[in-house]
Amino acid sequence: MTTDKKVARRKLSLLELASDLGNVSKACRVIGYSRQQFYEIRRNFQTYGAEGLLDRLLGAKGPHPNRVPAEIETAIFDHALAHPCHGPMRVAQELMLRGIQVSSSGVRGVWQRHNLLTKHDRLLRLEKTTAERQLTLSDEQIRLLERFSPEYRERHIEAPHTGALVAVDTFFVGVLKGVGKVYLQTAIDCHSRHAWARPYPNKQLLNNDVLATFEAHRVTVDAVLSDNGREFCGREDRHPYELFLQLEDIDYKRTRGNRPQSNGIVERWHRTLLDEHSASRAVAPGLRPSRRCRPFSISTLSNTIPNDRIRAAA
Repeated sequence: MTTDKKVARRKLSLLELASDLGNVSKACRVIGYSRQQFYEIRRNFQTYGAEGLLDRLLGAKGPHPNRVPAEIETAIFDHALAHPCHGPMRVAQELMLRGIQVSSSGVRGVWQRHNLLTKHDRLLRLEKTTAERQLTLSDEQIRLLERFSPEYRERHIEAPHTGALVAVDTFFVGVLKGVGKVYLQTAIDCHSRHAWARPYPNKQLLNNDVLATFEAHRVTVDAVLSDNGREFCGREDRHPYELFLQLEDIDYKRTRGNRPQSNGIVERWHRTLLDEHSASRAVAPGLRPSRRCRPFSISTLSNTIPNDRIRAAA
């Protein structure tokens, strides 16, 4: 027996007990209802019969008279597929430009009825629709699906061969008497994980160490990745670093602003240096390649050390 039927049976027992006792107040005290509730129950029973004893939910029955029409709902769903990260106000404005009148609250109501309130729900719908039907995804849709995909977030930098991408960064060490400011210049080949790190008072690590190592093994550097620090980027026709990359025919890639994780391979290397060498309180005259400073995961490097991978690329 369902809960509604149990409640209806209890109300019917109230009516029968009041009829047997001839006293409404005493029947209400025994069953646990107030007199006002008794008269409402009796009126519903006299009007609707046994159906009147069931609790009825307030509000309109069936679709609400002010619900958005079906053709407008279809337009909202189509727009959510094309632009899953647009908010209700943006969707209402875009549809208005196409001659479809709907408010932002109406858009939100449609999303709420179909569990599409958050952009993640709409992206999941896009992914599910793509799997079920053959859809030609736009560049925006592909970018959004990759951005919110856990697999895309966890994947590493793609570097198909040695020299395809070299990540560089600068780490401020301190000030030495008679020398001035000292920076730790770091560069890592994203394919072989071979690292160069040396303290310098200037910004010439790429010229002095990195390119010389690659040239010794007859390997060319295709691209360099760095942040937007002033030591790396500026006017293309004046900045010495950018002019140097142009002379060497090396593509220059920058990370997005306020996104240090885009160059996370170098940032993690700096953290490793701080964790493993902070006890010494001194900067070594030269840091060896990463294999000698810290053991690497064998599975990541296919049972080879960074030096061997660079030699294999020659």
